[in-house]
This record gives sequence, C-alpha cells and structure tokens, in this order.
Amino acid sequence: MSDARAVDQVFRTEKAAVQVKTYAGGLSHPWGIAFLPDGRMLVTEKGGTLRMVSADGKLSEPLRGVPKVDDRGQGGLLDVALDPDFVRNRLVYLSFSEPGEGGTNSTAVARGALSADGRLLEGVRVIFSQKPKVQSRMHYGSRLVFDRQGHLFVTLGERSEMRFRTQAQELNSHLGKVVRINPDGSVPPDNPFVNRPGALPEIWSYGHRNSQGAALNPQTGQLWMNEHGPRGGDEINVPEPGKNYGWPVVSYGVNYDGTPVGTGKQSAPGMEEPIYHWTPVIGSSGMDFYTADLIPGWKGSLFNGGLATAEVVRLELDGKRVTHEERMFATLGKRIRQVKQGPDGALYLLTDEDSGEILRVAPAGKG
Repeated sequence: MSDARAVDQVFRTEKAAVQVKTYAGGLSHPWGIAFLPDGRMLVTEKGGTLRMVSADGKLSEPLRGVPKVDDRGQGGLLDVALDPDFVRNRLVYLSFSEPGEGGTNSTAVARGALSADGRLLEGVRVIFSQKPKVQSRMHYGSRLVFDRQGHLFVTLGERSEMRFRTQAQELNSHLGKVVRINPDGSVPPDNPFVNRPGALPEIWSYGHRNSQGAALNPQTGQLWMNEHGPRGGDEINVPEPGKNYGWPVVSYGVNYDGTPVGTGKQSAPGMEEPIYHWTPVIGSSGMDFYTADLIPGWKGSLFNGGLATAEVVRLELDGKRVTHEERMFATLGKRIRQVKQGPDGALYLLTDEDSGEILRVAPAGKG
C-alpha cells in the first residue's frame, strides 16, 4: 500500500482531538488482532492467513501451521487470542470456519504454540468444533474472550438460514450460542447445562443471532457482546449463564424481506432484553472497553465497530445502562471489523477491505 493512500487525519471528537493514522496496510480483509508482549501483533486475514505485524507496521509472510478454512461467504480465518499464560506457554487460539463433508462447515477453535522465530504455529489442534455442521456460508460469529478465571468464551452464529436458525433455541445444538470452555477444550464443571440431559455442556447462553464483537467488562469481569440484528435490531447483551436471549422468537428488527421475525414481538417472558439496540443497524462488529489514560475522556467508554455504517460508535455507560452515544470516523468510508485497545493506550481499528489496514487512533499531535 502506497503512502499516498495511507490514512492520516485529525478528527475533533466530543472528548478529544485524535489522529487516525495507518499503522499497517496491505491486508486482505483483516478480522482479528492480538498484541504480543514484545510489541508485535498477530492479525488474521479472512482468506486463511495469519500474519505477524512488527512494531513499525511491517507485515510478515503468512505463518505456517494455520488450519485450513472454508472462506466462502462470511467464512474464513476469524478471531485470534493469546492464552492468559502466553509468556510461559506461547499458546495462540484461532476461530475459523472449519470445512466438513459434503460442503458443510461450522465454526471451530484451534490452538497452537507460536514458534520462537514467530514463523509458525506448532502442535496445532482443534479444541472445539460447533455442532452440527451445516451447508451455509453465513453467520459464523465468532469472537474469543478469556475470562479472569482462564475460561474461554466463544461466540457462535446461528448460520442465518430459516431451516437452521431455530436451533438457536435448542440446547442440543451449538448454533446461536455462547459457549464457555477450558483452554484445552474441556468443559468447566460449573457451566449451566452440564447436568441437563440432551443439552450440550459447552453452552453458556443461547438465543443469539450472530455476534462479531465481544469483550470483558473491566469493572465487573462479565462478558459483553454485540450481535447483528436482521433489518433493524443490532443488540448489545451481557450473556448470563443459562439464559435465553430470544433469537429467532423475538427481535427488535424484521426479516430482510420485511416480514416479522418469529412471533413479531420485541420481547417475551423468559427471554432477556438487550441492554441496548440499534435501528437502523450499524452492522455491529469488534468491541472493546477503553481503560487507558492516553485519551482520558474516553476512559470507561465501550467502543463498537460498524460494518454497515463504516464508523466507530462510542458508548458512555452507567453500569449496564447506556447514557450517551457518539459516532466517529464515518468520513473515512471504511468498514470497521475490529476495535481494540493497544498496550500503548491507543485504539486500533481493522478495516474490512480488499486492501485492509490497521489504523491507530491517538491524541492529535502525539502520533
């Protein structure tokens, strides 16, 4: 990517003047990012490649050892996360669309150890595979978030099509669920459905549509997630163990053809309400809480990427209540796939483009 096309703009947001600048370019639909302790980054590209990004923004050749992905439609290599004990074990986790027989696929999670030279993942094995595999090219999820006890949350889409989506309400299917597993893929004994006959024990919560944004709330340690609505009704939820979040029975949106979703109602007894929703949708994607001191006015805010609106949405919170919304960076015209606070306190954005970028957001005048 030439410097002539690189982003370098100042935006006067409500809380600060910030500079949005290209940190790295030339990526093909980057999807997930993880910051290494030495200042480098791992970035996934949807087509199936994992790259190292140096501290000065240079891209490596694709790392070897990455599992084969089905990159048709919305599938591909999705999120990347480091083990909480990465400094000792060098384990890296990847979510991806795993090919199956007869054109089927499902979301899966693999882990492997990053080699000393950073060029390959060693000992890669799949630790979780969504059941069942189906013939669909849509709604894989999938974000990876570790909690403070070292459990791994995985958000899983319901695969979109009418013939599959009702499985979001069924406990014998992983479709439309958040699952919670141990780092080796085993099931924590305190998961809510461990002792329920016929229920898959990995399930944490259900009734979800397609979550491509998730983060741990630094105040409470709870998982927060956003999920795509259909035509209207993008949601933010705080998934609690064993609870039902309504899809596809209730929704704040309608089907793309204008027909009602499920019952046509927005709520129902026994189904949890979102804490916030957007109509029209933003195409909610990556999510992160801002905790750094670099931009003091943003501290405590929740950031969400917008794919449909090509912007970043900042939310101010009072507990689980959203008190204010600010929309930013729409004039860049770039679909925002991920939003992540870096160890330097800057906000990093992944743009979902053929020639995608990592954009760094920092106070204006400070690079």
